[in-house]
Amino acid sequence: MSTAWRIGVDSRRCIGTSICAGTAPEHFRLVDGLSAPLADVVAPAEVIIDAADSCPVEAITVRDAADDRLIAPEE
Repeated sequence: MSTAWRIGVDSRRCIGTSICAGTAPEHFRLVDGLSAPLADVVAPAEVIIDAADSCPVEAITVRDAADDRLIAPEE
């Protein structure tokens, strides 16, 4: 089981819906109208997967910090 996740946001894909910030405000905020993670590496939390899965343009990725395995969104 992962002990740390890496959150990424593709600013070229993000359209600023703020669903991620609404779903997981402790992990995401909007900066100049685009999503940004509050921390690049975080402890695993289901709410982070929910935010990534809720992004309508799949701009958010969640990866295992140890082996770079994609956790969300599901392919």
